[in-house]
Amino acid sequence: MRLETLQAPLETVRAECVAVGIYDAGELPPSARALDKALGGRLKTLLARGDLSSRLGETQLLVDLAGMKATRLVVVGLGAARSFDRRAWRKAVAAVLAAVLRTRSTSLALGIDRPASLHLDDYYFGRAVAELTHSALYRINDLKSGRKPRPAALATVLAGPLTEAGVASARRGLAHGSAVAGGMNLARDLGNLPGNVCTPRYLATQAKELGQKYRSIKVKILDEAAIKRQKMGCLLSVTAGSAQPPRFIVLEYRGAKAGAAPVVLVGKGVTFDTGGISLKDPSAMDEMKYDMCGAASVLGALKSAAELKLPLNIVGLIPAVENMPGGRATKPGDIVTSAAGLSVEILNTDAEGRLILCDALDYARRYKPAAVVDIATLTGACVIALGHHFTGLMSNDDHLARELTDAGNRADDRAWHMPLTEDYAEQLKSNFADMANVAGRDGGAITAAAFLGKFTQGMKWAHLDIAGTAWLSGAQKSGTGRPVPLLADFLIRRSGHGG
Repeated sequence: MRLETLQAPLETVRAECVAVGIYDAGELPPSARALDKALGGRLKTLLARGDLSSRLGETQLLVDLAGMKATRLVVVGLGAARSFDRRAWRKAVAAVLAAVLRTRSTSLALGIDRPASLHLDDYYFGRAVAELTHSALYRINDLKSGRKPRPAALATVLAGPLTEAGVASARRGLAHGSAVAGGMNLARDLGNLPGNVCTPRYLATQAKELGQKYRSIKVKILDEAAIKRQKMGCLLSVTAGSAQPPRFIVLEYRGAKAGAAPVVLVGKGVTFDTGGISLKDPSAMDEMKYDMCGAASVLGALKSAAELKLPLNIVGLIPAVENMPGGRATKPGDIVTSAAGLSVEILNTDAEGRLILCDALDYARRYKPAAVVDIATLTGACVIALGHHFTGLMSNDDHLARELTDAGNRADDRAWHMPLTEDYAEQLKSNFADMANVAGRDGGAITAAAFLGKFTQGMKWAHLDIAGTAWLSGAQKSGTGRPVPLLADFLIRRSGHGG
């Protein structure tokens, strides 16, 4: 895919398709107004007759219009001008891309005026265009035996309109957005694979392939014996009932000097989660193949960082397991000892993500990190609290929490900062061990984070619960690639490599 900036008047562009937007009440934004003048008022005529819809996201294809070099024109509704914001702009651009992909157009000039630069500056405009384009082109890696649909014809997208002063920032945004989209696509591909393909060993193989592709990434894989030597009793308790051996994956990206403290990303890698002995309800259990999306997002974020050659040290830690029932499976009431030496009473084997993460968080200490961020499809309680719009964010450091929240806002991959106080940790008390792994229904997403917080003292740490944002259910079932955009923006800003 070739992504370029657009400055020329739309009627002069030699693309196969041009796109403009229209507001309610027949109001034309500047780009559409200028094109309409070249078309002899054709757009205003069609609007007056009621032949064009201004409803947000609705498109209409017009062909062979005299007065422009392109053979096709896509007109997209922008809704009311007073409420046209960044979210509406993204919806309009996504609708245009979907409409163009239904044609055999090989090139598109995006002339949809954007909201004020306060809401979408030139750099983030370029990033958004790149990410939306690659997202529109993404195809699920299905295993169907029939003929595959032919590839999309679209090969070039021109993004504008831009002033001369904004071109450099927009080009930088296009390049960064393409790298972020590559990380998102890797995360989506891994999440969409079935659990019998994407096993802990498969994740380890994907990590090794990243290391082979990018010389800046060093990969180390700990097998079950090595994990036992690290005394990761909580992790091993989760994998006890599975025939699939666990893996602990370590990726070290070196973009800064050797002594610089790294950012450590820890991703939950449960490649399939039955709930173990605390068996889940069969309804939608197939979606538990997505329980490794935290791991996938770490791989995606590291891929993006390597593509951008970020001047930053980053470590990725992925505890990869399968959670199954069986004769050797951990039972409710069992007590295990974590790598940190703390004992845990396992009251619910379906609260397994926090068990593998706590051992990984302890492992992170050896890097003396500048910051630690764990990413996990951790709790259904977070979905109840925030739905599918925001990732849950909990942290022991307000500055780090603000960094991540701001990154999510800039990247259109939003997170919501939730409370995390000792009150919640007190709910984890156990009569028989240092702590229990669950604390009842009340504040379930926060008490899960409070459990992890017991293993992060002395580190600047944040937890991202992506249970509601990492995948879509229903007819559109697939991975979303979130929160790779948030993580990538966070890393880009940390490195001083942003727009």
